[in-house]
Amino acid sequence: MASKSSISEAQALENLCQLFHLLSDRTRLQIVMLLAGGERNVTSLCKDLKLPQPTVSHHLGLLRMNRVIINKRHGKQVIYALDNTGGRASGGKIRFNSPPFSVTVEGY
Repeated sequence: MASKSSISEAQALENLCQLFHLLSDRTRLQIVMLLAGGERNVTSLCKDLKLPQPTVSHHLGLLRMNRVIINKRHGKQVIYALDNTGGRASGGKIRFNSPPFSVTVEGY
């Protein structure tokens, strides 16, 4: 029988694998790295990514559902930011840094 410690370690590793799978998509990783530089709205992201709004919104939705990013409303605009509460990576911290790009994983 597996100990509680090994089960929680296994779950943490699974969460990390799922996070890296989510971020293996170039567009989603670009969005995360842009948000590492500060809050952005969809129009700003579309302009920098040179992608149509439906495509960017789809990727934002996946990142939001997986608690990598958060959103808040300012009137009619939706502003996106990185979820600094740990999000999907519960039990650890993931820090994304804008150029020079880097990702730091702590606590696994």
